Amino acid sequence: MAETEREAMEYDVVIVGAGPAGLSAAIRLKQLDADLDVVLLEKGSEVGAHILSGAVLDPAGLNALIPDWKEKGAPLNTPVREDNFYMLGEGGKLRVPNWPMPPLMNNHGNYIVSMANVCRWMAEQAEELGVEVFPGMSCSEMVYDDSGAVKGVVAGEFGRNPDGTPGESYEPGMELHGKYVFLSEGVRGSLAKEVIGKFDLSAGKEPQKFGLGMKEIWEIDPDKHNAGEVTHTMGWPLGSNAGGGSFIYHLENNQVYVGFVVHLNYANPHLYPYMEFQRFKHHPMVAELLKGGKRVAYGARAISEGGYQSMPRMVAPGVALLGCSVGMVNVPRIKGNHNAMLSGKAAAEAAHDAIKAGRASDALDAYETDVREGAIGKDLHKVRNVKPMWSKWGLLPSLALGGLDMWTNTAGFSLFGTMKHGKTDAAATGEADKFKQVDYPKPDGKLSFDRLTNVSFSMTNHEENQPCHLTLKDDTVPIAVNLPKYDEPAQRYCPAAVYEVVREEGKEPRFVINFQNCVHCKTCDIKDPSQNIHWVTPQGGDGPNYPNM
Repeated sequence: MAETEREAMEYDVVIVGAGPAGLSAAIRLKQLDADLDVVLLEKGSEVGAHILSGAVLDPAGLNALIPDWKEKGAPLNTPVREDNFYMLGEGGKLRVPNWPMPPLMNNHGNYIVSMANVCRWMAEQAEELGVEVFPGMSCSEMVYDDSGAVKGVVAGEFGRNPDGTPGESYEPGMELHGKYVFLSEGVRGSLAKEVIGKFDLSAGKEPQKFGLGMKEIWEIDPDKHNAGEVTHTMGWPLGSNAGGGSFIYHLENNQVYVGFVVHLNYANPHLYPYMEFQRFKHHPMVAELLKGGKRVAYGARAISEGGYQSMPRMVAPGVALLGCSVGMVNVPRIKGNHNAMLSGKAAAEAAHDAIKAGRASDALDAYETDVREGAIGKDLHKVRNVKPMWSKWGLLPSLALGGLDMWTNTAGFSLFGTMKHGKTDAAATGEADKFKQVDYPKPDGKLSFDRLTNVSFSMTNHEENQPCHLTLKDDTVPIAVNLPKYDEPAQRYCPAAVYEVVREEGKEPRFVINFQNCVHCKTCDIKDPSQNIHWVTPQGGDGPNYPNM
């Protein structure tokens, strides 16, 4: 294929991804120097369209970035008033008291928010400062200079045919060059994945670990609504099959966020994370809350869970990784948005100092140091052993020992040192014949729903006449390897029914990819046991259109 000719535009800083990290970086750059040329590119149809998070927000990041956020109308409307934690059995529950939990687990001073709406508000602040914000602009390629340093990105390419050739309405997009490029694509971003591989940024680090978070918004009976109530559960229905748990957050307008997280290091390939979520809603405690209500939105997203020991090196010549492109979630707190914001602020300060000193296209080592030695590193270092304990020893031992470790870490030491994660989540997948199949009840259409019905509540859409963005390194692997060995788990781990094994009488099974359903969660790129699926970005504006996730 002939090399595509593109126009180029020059900026001081090019930012990919309008999540909390990218937006914070853009805002901070313009706060430091109004004359800096800063562009922010977002693949969603609008800022917030691809943002899905719990979310109970620790305002530490916002306090550091925009101290007068309350006066400026930030949508932090529901302070946490009540914090509940339960261990669930199939028909009952056991309240875990708050007093033995380490202080960092306290949600006092935090807010139940829609991060999609917080990001929309942050985009308004960025634009007021002069940041050029372009939604609907997928960044499909990295651009490197002659020395191999990152020079920019290709953005806004549209109109390729399904076979990859330019179609009648083909637009080649543009190269956007920057003295520095910030990648804040969220979990398992395709450009960040390329940069981590090219510059070997994970060398000497533990593998990144992930969870799959699924979420519904429900409007419930006003008599059952309790604005500011935060509930987390563990135990049923996952049991010993997988790590994970749920969240139920009561926000404003009689709405609740109902979410479920499954750690992706589960071994049983028959496990069906989406159906575990649907089954969870039939627990008496949850069913009673939702009875008479209606689900109004659905979505799913992978979560980075590796923490402190899994963070790759964050900088290479010309480029910095921000937020979940690095993995900054505090797993026991189920919070990462504050760290994403702080990382954006730190990257902006390092780039501003470098540009002021006449530098460009080098590694922003000051940013790396700030993250590892500052507030983010301290936040993650205290809880670094919780995830590996859970993976190695299971729920109850890890609760006790993880709690002890977090308490001792507040005093500055750990009895366990820094534990390792071991395998990747893909490598943790076991062979199908070594595990029992799991029997899942059929969704009832009132509390629980089939995947395709729920995907329609994510407002997902992809232009069908484009290349499939879920690419296979080898087309034969799903049927020849994954089906006999693992019962092709893509049929189950995808929360959007993208992957099917179609069996027709008298014919060989076929692997079908319904990419139109994709909610951009990245689970397939992470969990495929053969690591044969490579997620690349579809054209701009495609994917989910989340309202107030």
